[in-house]
Amino acid sequence: MAYFLLRQAWRSGALLLQRYVLPRPIEDVLTIVAACIATGVSAQGMWRFSGDVLGLDGPLRLLLFAFIEVAIVTSAVRARRNMRENYSAGIDGIAVWALTCLTAVLSSLDAHSLAEAIFRLAAPLVAAWLWERGMAIERHRIRGTGRINWRLTPERMLVRLGLAEVSDRTASEVDAHRRLTRVALAAKKARNLREQGAPDRKIRAALARLDKAMDQAVEHTGLAVDTGRQEALLAQIAALYNTEALIDADPRVPWGPHADHQPVPARPELPPALVELVAEEDENLVLLDSNPQIVDIAERARLMREARAYWNRQIAKGIVPRTVDIAAEIGISPATARDWRSVWKLEPQAHALIEQLYREHGIIDTGTFPAIELQDEVPAGGR
Repeated sequence: MAYFLLRQAWRSGALLLQRYVLPRPIEDVLTIVAACIATGVSAQGMWRFSGDVLGLDGPLRLLLFAFIEVAIVTSAVRARRNMRENYSAGIDGIAVWALTCLTAVLSSLDAHSLAEAIFRLAAPLVAAWLWERGMAIERHRIRGTGRINWRLTPERMLVRLGLAEVSDRTASEVDAHRRLTRVALAAKKARNLREQGAPDRKIRAALARLDKAMDQAVEHTGLAVDTGRQEALLAQIAALYNTEALIDADPRVPWGPHADHQPVPARPELPPALVELVAEEDENLVLLDSNPQIVDIAERARLMREARAYWNRQIAKGIVPRTVDIAAEIGISPATARDWRSVWKLEPQAHALIEQLYREHGIIDTGTFPAIELQDEVPAGGR
């Protein structure tokens, strides 16, 4: 009989281990074990409390002594289920802590010494804390979010008191920054006093403070030879001197439209008269309007780079692009394309191609319209 009982116990333990223990992380298993031990300590205190204080004995004591521990376990299971379904422990999570505090207090009331009372108070709280940490890990695993960020932390308190730095700077860098800031503030103070017409005594005192701050900065920060710190000092002074300019500043969000810039259509059509002149050359070519485009400097530079790259590719092929070709390829107005082309066509390689076309085929470069054969002799390189 003992053999069969041991074998059944071994099989049950192996099945329990394989089904509930091995699939879980080791920290979850240790949390459950420690919580069970702490709950057992709390139950033992309630056993003594039910006998010594309530006077329960026999089967009645056995049935009723651990009703709070059973309620704690039930609330913990419900809280875990609520967290998995609703991503929050809800009222059951609060009940776990309330019942834990209740059983801790009742167990400590029957203690015979202060040490025993403290121990019986701590055991249920340890079990509740382990349960709370297990819930937090599983909540993070399900929701994919971390814990909350407390506003009141030791790090933030030390930074608020000026005892810690928020950035990873060395002591020398912090000292240099403070000394340079002191010089900039002293310069601003002296300038304001001079502009306001303050008495000479105040101006001399301000200049003395400025001179002293400058001497210390040169001595301790290497301001005389360090170009980086010289630029930093000038930047601080420029920012302090132009504080009033912030009133008239026009801050714009990067994704908002510019008030002074209207987007120009990429490929608007030319007037009908001009389209007819180039229709025979290329029926599918869509040209731009001759109205000047209003673009900023960066956009103009980008368009010029693209136009120049297209010009170089065509010249390498032995083709001199026309104004309408450049305008249609890049998406700019013919006026802009004509201005850029008038400069580029004077380069030696482009000029040689234009001269060759005139000598071999009698074609003059018009720049804007399709090549026109002229009967009269036109000098090479003419428009």
